[in-house]
Amino acid sequence: MRRGGGLLAFVGFWAAAPATAQLGPAEALAQDAAEFARVAGVTPEQAATQLRAQVDTRAVTDALRIEFRDRLAGISVRHRPGFGVDVLLTGDAPVAPRWTVGGGVPVPITFRTGAPATREQLLAALTRHQAAIRALLPRPPGLGVDARTGTLALVVSTADAASYAPGALEAEVAALTGVPVSLRLVDGIVSDSGAVEGGARVLGVGEDGRRYLCTAGFVVTDDARDGLVTAAHCADQADYVAPDGSRLPLSFVGQWGWSHQDVQLHLADGALSPAFYADTAKTTLRPVTDVQPRAATRAGDVVCHRGERTGYSCAQVELVDFAPAGDLCGGPCAPTWVSVAGPSCRAGDSGGPVFLGTTALGIMKGGSYRPDKSCAFWFYMSTDYLPEGWRVRKAPIPPLQGEGDRSAQPSGGGVFPSREGVTPPSRG
Repeated sequence: MRRGGGLLAFVGFWAAAPATAQLGPAEALAQDAAEFARVAGVTPEQAATQLRAQVDTRAVTDALRIEFRDRLAGISVRHRPGFGVDVLLTGDAPVAPRWTVGGGVPVPITFRTGAPATREQLLAALTRHQAAIRALLPRPPGLGVDARTGTLALVVSTADAASYAPGALEAEVAALTGVPVSLRLVDGIVSDSGAVEGGARVLGVGEDGRRYLCTAGFVVTDDARDGLVTAAHCADQADYVAPDGSRLPLSFVGQWGWSHQDVQLHLADGALSPAFYADTAKTTLRPVTDVQPRAATRAGDVVCHRGERTGYSCAQVELVDFAPAGDLCGGPCAPTWVSVAGPSCRAGDSGGPVFLGTTALGIMKGGSYRPDKSCAFWFYMSTDYLPEGWRVRKAPIPPLQGEGDRSAQPSGGGVFPSREGVTPPSRG
C-alpha cells in the first residue's frame, strides 16, 4: 500500500573515498556513550560503563528468558542509580537476587513476583482484542506490553481518554481482555516520519509531483546482490545523495509496508560497503559488525538513530512489543515495533538506521508528535523483518579508525529520494 514518500539517507553504501574516518566498535560505543551522557545527565565515564554493561548482559537476560519462560512477565534494565536488570515474574514463589558482571562492574539482577499475567498472555490478549479496543475510542490507540509493570499499555490522547471517567477506560479494557491495563497519555499525532516539503533538500519526487524526504538504513544482501533499505512509505524512485552532494541513481526493487513491516529495497550499480553514517554531519562511517534481534532488546536499553532531519541521538527503549496507533501499517499494526523515548524525531527521519555502537537494530518508521511538533517518542522496525531472503550485510573485519573510506556510493544514514503515495494529512 503506497503511503507517504521521502528523501532517503543512506549509510556507507559504496566503497568510500579515503577522506572519511571509520570508527571501530570500541570508538563507536564510546561516541554513543558520550551522547547518552549528555541526555541522561551522567558523566561520560559512567555512561561508557553502563553501555558496556548493557551489551555484556544480553546473554544473561537471554538465558533468564529461557529459565523463567513459564513465569516471565517482563525483563527490563535500569541505568540509575547504577546499571541493573529487573525481572518481573508471575506467581508468589520468590527468587533470590543474583549478580553478574557487565562493563567490568557488578550488575545486580532483581526479581519481582506477583505479576497477574505473563508476557505471552499479554501479547495474546492484545492480538485477540485489538479490534475491540480500537473501537472503544474515537481514534485507534497505540497498544503495547509494558515489561516493567507487566501490563497491557494503552497509549491515548488526553482528549480521547477524557471521554471516560477516571479509571473507567482501563477497567473496561481489563474486563475485555482479562489482563491488567495501564494508561499512557500522549497528546499529538502519531505518524510515519517521511516529510513532504516545498523548498526542502529533496532527491525524490512522488507520483503526486511533490518532493519527499526520508533517511536511508543499512546495506543488505541476499548473498548474490547488495542493496540499501529505507522505509516503505518513502518514495520509490530515488537517487543516493553523498555527503559531498553528488548523486547516484538507485533502482527500486520492492516495498513491504503492512502489519509488522515498513521497508523497501533499492539496488545500485557498484560495490556497497557494510558501513553507515551515525554522526549528524556524516563525516564518520561505522562498520556493521553485528545484528541484534528484537528478542534480545529490553525496556530501558539505550539505542541510537540517525535521521536526515534530526541528526544523531540516543535514547532509551520504552516498549519492545508495540503496535503504533492509527492505521500506519496498511491497517492496524502488529505489536512487533519497538518504541523509544524522544526527544529527537521529526518528519524526514523515516528509514534511518537504529543502532548501538556498530550493531544494527532496525530502521525507523515514525513517531508521536506533540502539537508543538516536538517528539514524544519514536518507533522502529527490527532487522528481523527485512524482506525474505535479505539480511544486513556485516563487515568481515572491523576497520581501524582512520582507515575508512568515502565516496559517492550510497551508505546507511545518508540521503536518497523515493516515490511512494500521497501522505495523509495526519501523517508526518
